[in-house]
Amino acid sequence: MRVLPLDDEAADLATAGGKGSSLARLSRAGLPVPAGFHITTEAYREGEISDALAKEIMAAYAALGDDVPVAVRSSATAEDLPGMSFAGQQDTYLNVRGDGLLDAVRRCWASLWNERAVSYRAQNGIADEDVAMAVVVQELVAADAAGIMFTANPINGARDETVVNASWGLGEAVVGGLVTPDTITMKDSTVTSYEISDKAVMTVRTPDGTEEEPVPEAMRTQPVLTQARAVQLKGLGDRIEDLYGTPMDIEWAMRDGAFYILQARPITGMNLHLEEWNDSLKGDYLWTAGNLGEAIPDVMTPATWSLVQIFIHEAMSASALPGFDLVGNIGGRFYMNLSITISIAKAVGMGGRLSAVEQVFGKIPPDLDIPPLKASRWEIIRLVLPLFFGIRKRVSDGLALMPGFLETAMARNKDIRRKIEETTDPEALAALWDDEVLPYFVESCRVLEAAGRQGGSSLVFTRDKLHKMMGEVDAEAMLTGANADGELASMGPIVGLGRLERGEITRAEFAELYGHRGPHEFEVSIPRPGEDPAWFDAQLEGLHKTDTQQLLARQEEAREQAWKRFAERYPGKEAKMRERVKKWNAVVRSRETTRSEVIRAVWALRAFLVRAGELTGHGDEVFFLPIDGLLAVLRGAPMPDVAVKRATYERYAALPVYPTLIVGAFDPVRWAADPNRRGDIFDARGVSTPVSDTVTGFPGAPGIVEGVARVIAGPEDGDRLKAGEILVTTLTNVGWTPMFPRAAAVVTDMGAPLSHASIVARELGIPAVVGTGNATMRLKDGDRVRVDGERGTVEVLAG
Repeated sequence: MRVLPLDDEAADLATAGGKGSSLARLSRAGLPVPAGFHITTEAYREGEISDALAKEIMAAYAALGDDVPVAVRSSATAEDLPGMSFAGQQDTYLNVRGDGLLDAVRRCWASLWNERAVSYRAQNGIADEDVAMAVVVQELVAADAAGIMFTANPINGARDETVVNASWGLGEAVVGGLVTPDTITMKDSTVTSYEISDKAVMTVRTPDGTEEEPVPEAMRTQPVLTQARAVQLKGLGDRIEDLYGTPMDIEWAMRDGAFYILQARPITGMNLHLEEWNDSLKGDYLWTAGNLGEAIPDVMTPATWSLVQIFIHEAMSASALPGFDLVGNIGGRFYMNLSITISIAKAVGMGGRLSAVEQVFGKIPPDLDIPPLKASRWEIIRLVLPLFFGIRKRVSDGLALMPGFLETAMARNKDIRRKIEETTDPEALAALWDDEVLPYFVESCRVLEAAGRQGGSSLVFTRDKLHKMMGEVDAEAMLTGANADGELASMGPIVGLGRLERGEITRAEFAELYGHRGPHEFEVSIPRPGEDPAWFDAQLEGLHKTDTQQLLARQEEAREQAWKRFAERYPGKEAKMRERVKKWNAVVRSRETTRSEVIRAVWALRAFLVRAGELTGHGDEVFFLPIDGLLAVLRGAPMPDVAVKRATYERYAALPVYPTLIVGAFDPVRWAADPNRRGDIFDARGVSTPVSDTVTGFPGAPGIVEGVARVIAGPEDGDRLKAGEILVTTLTNVGWTPMFPRAAAVVTDMGAPLSHASIVARELGIPAVVGTGNATMRLKDGDRVRVDGERGTVEVLAG
């Protein structure tokens, strides 16, 4: 698309540039942003403004009103990234009207190559060919006053102070340094300092554009904003900082007492030398965000990363290889080292069974040269053999623990959270960690390891065997029913919400049973659904529009019909195959149940950190310490300054989701600035696997359906999905489950046949295509598409 509405979901960094994507995000969040539209990087790459493009631009302009004055702002793809603001490097044109719009667009494009911009890119190591230009066109606010707001103090770095610069007229006089503005400092809802300046000049509109003129004498030393208005403006700043999760530099304007947000970018230059969280720099490996990365989809706080490392040590010890990192932290996000998994498989003679790896972690491009470990086959075997022998005992011990653990897990969790809440002394809280909290978490991890190791091959080979015997549709129907013989944990939130709606359980009972499950369930800094009363109302509202019981009943009928056809085709073999599938479903349930109990344990870990913040007086700063550092603070050590860790986290959290597959050294900030970046794979070797023009993936659940594609960035935007629409997203986990009954089909970038989306879609009988790698790149919000869950294809339909 060459022209997009201002709030369009497709207006991301690569399409609308830094300024444009930020304004789109602000507009979608309901902030007061002047109306307008984007002229995308696609239009820039075409070069000249063709007659067709000119018509599109002028049609969008006409939709704003009759001869409306607009601001025309450049928006480069490397602009407003964390650490690189690009402020002032490209041009803005104000009070543009009518035929002058196209000329202003051309001048914005040309400003990408002015001396300032070229020099700035060179200083920051950004190649010219890695940058493209979009343009934002917005109604010009005829401002009585304008200025800049910083949601953290840019002078002293204080995160709890907001600083506002304010002057008369348009904001260009402040931004351009032509006037000394009033400076207002606020903390909470109180003005702590108000410095009134002698404001000599102001920028005003003229018939030909803008100009500076003297401020009337009576206004020069008058405060621009009342204290009440300043606090009101700070409220908008707080909303914007909450939206981005980082301190922001915000341009604002005021007209007739109403505020407008003109631009917002992360604050740069606060004298913090940020850390680099990047395990991709350790060597040439293939990293994947599939599987566990789908359960841990967020940029992790240091506390979460330290707890994830405990989880990996206890739940995946057999997959580790001494001397190599099984998992990594790349730009704050969780990745697994597939070079280890594949090198071990090849060393022990299982290289031909790599399809089993794909069924768990997702597709690997067939022509991708996977970097092997720098170790000989015999060296790998020597390192692996002790693990093979050790895991048998660990699995045996874990399976012995499992029945008792699962029987008492819910009550144990409730009891531990109660003890955490009742603890009033920091040292006593640290002792509780050693005595009860950590042992509980470790035990949950070991039980999950044991459940994950039982029947592993049957999960893959039972499914393969049925596919060969009955074909995709009947095989997948026969494999459903994991929720029929006992509750499947991934289905728990849907089933529980239905019971809650029918009055069979109370909200408190739902919170105890399922309140630990959510889209961000591994990130301990984020509240659980069970802590948020508003979550229940939102989910129940969505449930009113669907009938989950009807979906399950329909799938049960399809399952029995498939079994009937099996019995007719293979006389005498039904009982044996039913027993095999029953075991298959039991393994699936066991894995899902133990995974759910690990997440329930993580709820206790979150309760521990929250209480630690309360008892030490450090609040949410505790999330920016690894757990060992926090325990030291509880035992009397001084609290370290976490400003750098917080700022590092916020830098990474402001970036788009990284590629599913990463080969070699990866720089998240540079990647985010690349207009040609890919969300499926990054290969530092410069070898590029072909970009597919089609959307294909694993057949997650069979069925063919046509409908409107609704591209959803995150579960918080789930209310955009209407009943009968097709859910298109990067990944899903259990937090997305309540949305599934509304969807006619599900399409994901990440995923595999044994991933969450596939399992839940099969149980509900919803067609699904998972692990496409490129669905969110190729499908636009509102496209009409055909999803074929049997062949694993998605086709965009004309008109």
